[in-house]
Amino acid sequence: MTETTARGYQGNGGGKLEGRVIAVAGAAGPAGRAVLLRLAEEGAEVMAADADAERLAEAVDAARFAHGGATVTGDTVDLLDLDATRAWAARTEKEFGRIDGLVHLVGGWRGAATFAETDLADWDTLHDLLIRTVQHTSLAFQGALERGGNGRFLLVSAIGASKPSAGMAPYAAAKAAAEAWTLALGDAFRKAGGDAGPPAAAAILVVKALVDDQMRAARPNAKFAGFTDVRELAGTIAGSWTEPTEEVNGKRLWLTPRP
Repeated sequence: MTETTARGYQGNGGGKLEGRVIAVAGAAGPAGRAVLLRLAEEGAEVMAADADAERLAEAVDAARFAHGGATVTGDTVDLLDLDATRAWAARTEKEFGRIDGLVHLVGGWRGAATFAETDLADWDTLHDLLIRTVQHTSLAFQGALERGGNGRFLLVSAIGASKPSAGMAPYAAAKAAAEAWTLALGDAFRKAGGDAGPPAAAAILVVKALVDDQMRAARPNAKFAGFTDVRELAGTIAGSWTEPTEEVNGKRLWLTPRP
């Protein structure tokens, strides 16, 4: 299992994604907003999905306003429904003729004070949010990503998957399972390409936690040590298409020190 730091994957503007069609799952949160903005800035046509229609519309409008002329559309999709997720992928490929990426930003967190106080109901919640949505999006988009050539399936994960703490067993286990599933997709891409190399890449972006301007404003004295700014995450995501597919596939891209 290969690991690498994320340095060298930072996009720096200039429309590097011109002509690419990129789907973003879980696009309504702070990370989603930052990613939509960056992808639009780089010239991509962006298909955003989230279960929260109101917040999704706000995120899409913000990206459109920031980058006049950018193609950013929103679609309310229940990613816990495999058929609905496949229909979203099919609609996107039919409308734009290709799909070059799926960025998975669906998140969620549950924790306990101690291991003994773990609530197994948290596992049920996180299984759906952090694992099931990865399963559905990967199954729905695999074929289109392979057909597009140089496709990307990008999962945002957390250091807890590699170094779980006592009070976050359900969260760490769910993240670890999502990582394993993503790496299995990467192996499928490798096998599909044979000697020619993978036609698409599946990779994991590892953070300690994410921070945005709203969090900083709410806690002005907090240091957020080791946290990754959502804009840095967005830059790494956008920059992943500039690297050779075989060098991205099956990798962990670390945006925080390795444990």
